[in-house]
Amino acid sequence: MGVDQLGEQAAARWDQPDAGIWEYRGREAVHTHSSLLCWAACDRLALIAGRLGLQTKYQQWRTRADKIRAAILEQAWSDKRKAFVATFGGEALDASLLLMPNLGLIDAKDPRFAATVERMEQELLHDGHYIYRYVEPDDFGRPANAFTVCTFWYAEAIAMQGRVEEARELFEHLLSRRNSLGLLAEDLDTKTGELWGNFPQTYSMVGLIHTAARLSRSWKGAF
Repeated sequence: MGVDQLGEQAAARWDQPDAGIWEYRGREAVHTHSSLLCWAACDRLALIAGRLGLQTKYQQWRTRADKIRAAILEQAWSDKRKAFVATFGGEALDASLLLMPNLGLIDAKDPRFAATVERMEQELLHDGHYIYRYVEPDDFGRPANAFTVCTFWYAEAIAMQGRVEEARELFEHLLSRRNSLGLLAEDLDTKTGELWGNFPQTYSMVGLIHTAARLSRSWKGAF
């Protein structure tokens, strides 16, 4: 399957209910994160077409991407919660929303995203060090441990907002949770910092790499 065909799937499915990034069992909704990734697919295809000078394809993908972006900003925003939420028309928070500026949908300093981060700090952040992926009960009950990569997403998000020293302190704390081989698990116990879940977890290590890159000094500042 070529990239255009993948883009066609994204353009056709961005507003369809699914189980979301966390693979909920027995329930579906239009998840903001799923729509976000469909937008990213169309947006990147527009950028590729533009770079290649394919104006017709550029306009096709840009129109689709802009349509999806507008829908996300409208339907994933909750006036009641004063934050972006996990599902269109819903009210629950979801740590995957932290990826919105990382993927380029919205500026990290946009007041709507800043309000979302503030709300997450009130509801998903535990002990200043760990972000739950969500706090609503799922098939196994109320989540007891924090999903490791979500805290890396949070560190990146606040770094992009200019809170670099806070992000660096959080990053160093997460590094202290690694085992003797420098590896991280899927989850962290929010009371003890003990590693839980799948181990080692690639997702957690990718989060570490991305956050390290975000917090690294630029080459311009190294000389």
